[in-house]
Amino acid sequence: MQRRDFYFELPDELIAYQPCPERDASRLLVMGEQGGVEHRQFREILDLLNPGDLLVFNNTRVIPARLFAAKETGGRVEILIERCVDDTHALAHVRSSKSPKPGSALQLAADEQGEPGSESVLVTGRQDALFELEFAKPILEVLDEWGHMPLPPYIQREDVAEDRERYQTVYASRAGAVAAPTAGLHFTDALIDALREKGVQTAFVTLHVGAGTFQPVRVDNILEHKMHAEYIEVDESVCQQVRDTRARGGRVIAVGTTSVRSLESASQSGEIAPFMGDSEIFIYPGYRFKSVDGLITNFHLPESTLMMLISAFAGRDQVMAAYAEAVAQQYRFFSYGDAMFICPEAKLSPSEL
Repeated sequence: MQRRDFYFELPDELIAYQPCPERDASRLLVMGEQGGVEHRQFREILDLLNPGDLLVFNNTRVIPARLFAAKETGGRVEILIERCVDDTHALAHVRSSKSPKPGSALQLAADEQGEPGSESVLVTGRQDALFELEFAKPILEVLDEWGHMPLPPYIQREDVAEDRERYQTVYASRAGAVAAPTAGLHFTDALIDALREKGVQTAFVTLHVGAGTFQPVRVDNILEHKMHAEYIEVDESVCQQVRDTRARGGRVIAVGTTSVRSLESASQSGEIAPFMGDSEIFIYPGYRFKSVDGLITNFHLPESTLMMLISAFAGRDQVMAAYAEAVAQQYRFFSYGDAMFICPEAKLSPSEL
């Protein structure tokens, strides 16, 4: 299977650079059996889920992981934290005209052109493309003071104060991601409460999204692609909720591809079991899903591993047709864009395409 099998044309004007004024007012393309579609508003997800269904959310919290600094020589540096190893140590991408050497100090600045301040970060070594950094005080404190929200590279603007709240789900609780689980951005507290009142169950997994989620597939044959690793936690209580849902005939609906990757990483033995650690699971057409019955997701980049994942779930031809319809109907794409609900058993008319 080739990378080009997942390519589609996307006009630049359909990339969402700003969030929708109201989280649940975004549009929702509902994709059912044989690729049929309906056009809805996201808040109508309330009508599409049934009592006894289980919604699985990713509760990771995006950290303001983008830092600006200056080397001792005066050269400017941009830092993107990839992973917090512990309270004061991290692995990071460092971009500069010349790579900083181990032992060098980087003086933090408020922005790209700002004067360096008194806070510094020590470069202690390297692990392949990532730099090992040591902070003088807890990383999250430093990021809260100096950090910027790590907006995706296709959002070509500087972050603003609003992004600290909007590039974050309302249920985010576990700090550690450098990109948002974007399908969850459409949910409000009121919508989640209404779903629970209807009898829809909720569960929370953790997948700390890394910067690798934006890395393009560079090989033509997708089987040669090396998937990036991300840290995942799925505890026994979630596993039991999945088992109970299946036993009562309910559906397990993953909110976002990160929730899919979490549940499926925990199900590689054939049955879901607790999982804690790194996963490099790569889901592409031909994969047999073990724990997920439905998927709420945003629209993804052409030729990305996420396009491959949803194509595995709903069928490549059907997904590509649905994306063509989304482009024709001028849906908003990517992190701050609109959403899809992929529900394979829903009998929607293909003639609506």
